[in-house]
Amino acid sequence: MRPEWKPGRFVFTTVSHAVPAGVTPLVMVAEAEGLTLVVRQEDAEAAGLGYDYVAGWLVLQVNSALEAVGLTAAVAQELARAGISCNVVAGFHHDHLFVPYEAADRALELLRGLSRRTAAEVAR
Repeated sequence: MRPEWKPGRFVFTTVSHAVPAGVTPLVMVAEAEGLTLVVRQEDAEAAGLGYDYVAGWLVLQVNSALEAVGLTAAVAQELARAGISCNVVAGFHHDHLFVPYEAADRALELLRGLSRRTAAEVAR
């Protein structure tokens, strides 16, 4: 999986119509209630956008197929056992995980351990 922690603090916020000037979303999801945006915390604050959840951004550097079965479940299960919430966004090339910022170090450690265990099992 080769998980990597991207620098910065990221937040989930919502706007009713358009992305405010000066805000560059990492993720944008159109919902009936408005646009959900994942943005840098400092961008949200500069634009006056509210948020409740501050996340660390972890990227799984494995090229996972969108139709692959089990990777998201294995990651979620590993983090859930440690009491770490995880919001997953599947990109075309990689999976992106948003975990509580204060737990990002621990999540990275857990995912590296999972990766090592999985590689050892495959090698057998």
